Amino acid sequence: MTTGTTDAAAPGGEGTQGKGFDLNALLAARGRERYELHTKHLNHQLPRMLHTIGFDKYYERGEGAHFWDDQGQDYLDMLAGFGVMGLGRHHPVVRQALHDVLDAQLADLTRFDCQPLPGLLAEKLLSHSPHLDRVFFGNSGTEAVETALKFARFATGRKRVLYYDHAFHGLTTGSLSVNGEKGFRDGFAPLLPDTALPVGDLSALERELRKGDVAGLIVEPIQGKGVTETPPGYLKAAQDLLRKHKALLIADEVQTGLGRTGDFYAYQHEEGVEPDLVCVAKSLSGGYVPVSATLGKEWIFKKVYSSMDRVLVHSASFGANAQAMAAGLAVLHVMEDENIVANARRTGGYLKQRLTDLIPKYEMLADVRGRGLMIGIEFGRPDSLKLRSRWAMLQAARKGLFAQMVVVPLLQKHRILTQVSGDHLEVIKLIPPLVIDEKDADRFVDAFTAVMDDAHNGGLMGDFAKNIVKQAVAHR
Repeated sequence: MTTGTTDAAAPGGEGTQGKGFDLNALLAARGRERYELHTKHLNHQLPRMLHTIGFDKYYERGEGAHFWDDQGQDYLDMLAGFGVMGLGRHHPVVRQALHDVLDAQLADLTRFDCQPLPGLLAEKLLSHSPHLDRVFFGNSGTEAVETALKFARFATGRKRVLYYDHAFHGLTTGSLSVNGEKGFRDGFAPLLPDTALPVGDLSALERELRKGDVAGLIVEPIQGKGVTETPPGYLKAAQDLLRKHKALLIADEVQTGLGRTGDFYAYQHEEGVEPDLVCVAKSLSGGYVPVSATLGKEWIFKKVYSSMDRVLVHSASFGANAQAMAAGLAVLHVMEDENIVANARRTGGYLKQRLTDLIPKYEMLADVRGRGLMIGIEFGRPDSLKLRSRWAMLQAARKGLFAQMVVVPLLQKHRILTQVSGDHLEVIKLIPPLVIDEKDADRFVDAFTAVMDDAHNGGLMGDFAKNIVKQAVAHR
C-alpha cells in the first residue's frame, strides 16, 4: 500500500500518479495570505483588530521564549499563547516525544481497551497532588471546568456553583455560567443558575452556603483578569466553610497551574488548602496537542462512575489520546529535569522586584503584583496637573486605553509581545514562558522603562494616536 499518493484516471483515459500532500510547499505558496484567509473564512474581527493596532506581523518561526518575523527580527514573548507555551515554543524533549509516539503507531482511541499512556500521565500528575486520587482527561481548559462542574453537582446532589466577580473559567455554556465578566456573558442567556460573589468576601460565601443548595465554589487562586489574588488565608477559610456545609472547593489552575506562580499549583502557597477538584490545561500541552485534566477525590469519581451502566456517563472523544498524553508526560519530565518551577519563582521574583522599583519613578505606575511568572502591572491616575489632564482625556475616551498605549510600542518599537489583562482595565499581564531568564527580564524592563519615559514626557499619546489613524486608513 502506498501512502500519500493516489492513482487517478486522466481526462484522456491514462492513469497519473498524484502528488503527495506537501505542507511546506503549501505554506510557501500561500502563507502570505494569512490575514486575507482569516478575514474571509474565520473571525473577521481578529485581522481587523490586528491591522488597527499594528500587530499584523508575519511571524515565521519560534523557539523557547522568542519568535522571529519574516524580516528575521526576534521578538520576546511575554504572553506565551495566553499561557499555553509554558515551556516555550518547540521544546526538543516534547518534540521528540511526539515524534516517538507517532512512529510507535499505537492502537489509539479504540475506546474498548486501556492504553498505558493515560494511566502513566495520571500517575505523574497525581504525584504532584497527593490529596487527590483520580483524573479525567479532556481537551481544553473550559472542558476541564465543565467536568468539574458536572462532577460537583452530581456528587453533592446540588445544582448551584458559586464563583467570583471577574473570574474567567471558560466560554462554553457551563463554564460561561461561572464566568464573572459580563462582556463574555451578554447575549448567551439563559445560563446555569450560579451565583457571583465579591473576591475574598467570606461573609457572602457563608450566606450563600446556608441556603443548602450549593454544590461548590470555583476559584482561580490568582484571577487572570487583572491579576487579582485571593486575600492571604482566604482559601483555607473558604475551604473550611465549604466542608462545614458539605460543598466542594474547585481550584481552576488552568492558567496558574504547572509552575506558573512559583509553586506547582497556585493554591499550594497557602498551607492546608486541599481542593476537592482541580482543573489544569494550557502548559500541560507543551504547546502542541490540546489536553486538559480534571483531578479529583476518589469518592467523587466513584459517585459519578457508580456502575458499569454509567461507564461513559462523562467522556470526551479525543480525551486521553496518545499524542496529548505523550506531550503531557514529556512536559512533566522537563519540569522536573530543568527545575522549571524554581526558575519561575526565581526569575519571576527578580522581574517583579525590578518593576516594583520603578513605581516611585513614574506617577502613572500604580502597582506591580502577582507571584512567580504571573505579574500584573497596573496604571493609575497621576498627581501632576499636566499628566492628570492627559490621563483624564484617555479615560473619557475609553478605560483601559493607557494600558493598550503601552502594549503597542512594546511590540512595535521593542519587539516584545504583551497583553492588557482584560477589557476596561488599566493592567498589563505578564505570563511569559516559564523558561525565561534574567536577561529576558532585563530586556523587558529596559523596554518598559523607555515606554514609560515616553508616556511621562508626553510623546506616547501622540505616537499612539498617529499610529491608530494610520493603520485605520491603510486597512479601511
